[in-house]
Amino acid sequence: MVSSKCSVSDSSTLTGWFKSSYSGGGQGDCLEVAAGYVTVPVRDSKTPDGPALVFSADGWSSFVSAVKDRRIGA
Repeated sequence: MVSSKCSVSDSSTLTGWFKSSYSGGGQGDCLEVAAGYVTVPVRDSKTPDGPALVFSADGWSSFVSAVKDRRIGA
């Protein structure tokens, strides 16, 4: 697995990927998150062997809270 502090070049080297239950069925606009790591890898579901961004647990939690609270988003 080639990685930097903020990314993994081939996310297929990681396991435990899942999509949110809020992801749209077959629309293909989904993010996947890998569970079971100290950091939080996030990838585009359309490119499972592409790169993943890696967030700190606190950073990811802050992002999810901001989306839920509608402080960011569409």
